[in-house]
Amino acid sequence: MLSTMPDFPLTITSLLRLAEGQFSDREVVTYIGDGYRRQPYAELARDAARLAHALRGLGIDGDQRVATFMWNSAEHLAAYLAVPSMGAVLHTLNIRLFPEQLVYIANHAEDQVVIVDASLVPLLRPLLDDMKTVKHVIVVGEAELDGAYDYRELLDQAPDTFDWPELDERAAAAMCYTSGTTGNPKGVVYSHRSAYLHSMSVCTANAMGLSSADRVLPIVPMFHANAWGLPYASFMAGASLVMPGRFLQAEHLTRVIAEEKVTVSGAVPTIWGDILRYARQHEDVDLSSLRLVPCGGSAVPESLMRALQEEYGVRVVHAWGMTETSPLATIAHGDSWELRVTQGRLLAGVEGRIVGDGDRVLPNDDVAVGELEVRGPWVTGAYYLDEDPLKFNDGWLRTGDVGRLSAHGFVTLTDRAKDVIKSGGEWISSVELENALMGHPAVVEAAVIGVSDERWGERPLACVVIEGTADAAELREFLADRVPRWQLPERWSFIEAVPKTSVGKFAKRELRDMHARGELQIITL
Repeated sequence: MLSTMPDFPLTITSLLRLAEGQFSDREVVTYIGDGYRRQPYAELARDAARLAHALRGLGIDGDQRVATFMWNSAEHLAAYLAVPSMGAVLHTLNIRLFPEQLVYIANHAEDQVVIVDASLVPLLRPLLDDMKTVKHVIVVGEAELDGAYDYRELLDQAPDTFDWPELDERAAAAMCYTSGTTGNPKGVVYSHRSAYLHSMSVCTANAMGLSSADRVLPIVPMFHANAWGLPYASFMAGASLVMPGRFLQAEHLTRVIAEEKVTVSGAVPTIWGDILRYARQHEDVDLSSLRLVPCGGSAVPESLMRALQEEYGVRVVHAWGMTETSPLATIAHGDSWELRVTQGRLLAGVEGRIVGDGDRVLPNDDVAVGELEVRGPWVTGAYYLDEDPLKFNDGWLRTGDVGRLSAHGFVTLTDRAKDVIKSGGEWISSVELENALMGHPAVVEAAVIGVSDERWGERPLACVVIEGTADAAELREFLADRVPRWQLPERWSFIEAVPKTSVGKFAKRELRDMHARGELQIITL
């Protein structure tokens, strides 16, 4: 027996129509450093129509790729709506990747048009000759670039309505490449259906509970896994969006939060660590409007969550996901800190399992440790034009994260598979050591890597950034009350900053390379 329900397509076009219709009075606010630009959703939808006409005029008449090289702004949002809704594929280029990676990605995706912020033209200009498929560049703002089109001039010449085509919900809507810490970056292609379902999940109370009363600040870049789904989910919920532009320093962000009464904001832990330090140094910082801060990208230290909640009333919830999962897969709501410090509960729609040696599925008992595998309607089943059979296991995505899974669906990740330290036959979690270290008031950042040891095979080396005074002996004593004594690092290195990947995660491979080259000054206790 079949249902009587029609096969109504779940598309980004429907989110565009929501923004244009029911939520036409909501707004996108773009911060420009000394003020704001404001645009109601009705006008944003008209800009999306104008942009679609402009792209048609440049030859985008099918599922060609349209790339963005942009900060978080109203113009970027217009592309988020226009490109998928016209049947093309939005490709957000990560501005923080190495030049050779950007060239590889643009060529691999076969980008035909690039929309670029004027401030980023100096980064893009030297790469264009090597981007073989790029035919046109559109510049947002004022910048000199031979042969480029001016964004506003193009839109001013175009009609403000567009005959949006009826699309198959399974068609490609957008694509994003992994950060490529090993080998070439790999492309993940999101469908209209996957983006729509992911947005629905983000809006649920078990996730971020977005509503038309919210004002959402995506600090996480729109080129990083769809800004964690915040833009599309905000359109679905009718929440206003506050875009930080290129002003990602704590001084600017705290000003925006206070002046625009931001209620929800997402960013990686390093950003919130900066905000916390800035707030402690400036008595006039007001974070009281924030009701929820989903935080992820790397493990969130309990000390950071506690400090923001106890000192400023800001509830930080730990979230986990990947480019491959669109990205949100878990979020850690709960009254106890025991639950808050996990990566959270699997969202409805995402299934997970823990797999041990020989692909043996382990019990969900919060004890068995293995690699987390996930699957679901917004979890990719392959990479774009790139075979990687080791990453996929009979319909499941191998995440590369090691941890536990409880019977109630709470995921606790103890490390990346490549970062676990095996000492004397026992596993040491570098993440647990890092989180414990960052609970010390003098520690700004801490990254732990495994280094060779004649006796134990491998031992932890703690690389720490200090603000104030603390020596290795004090930090080791501080750790002694928090981890088993056999896990305590004997080797310590004090550094100016932990190197980061293009999406703000700790670049441990770079630390390992620095150690191999003898560039880290090591103190041995």
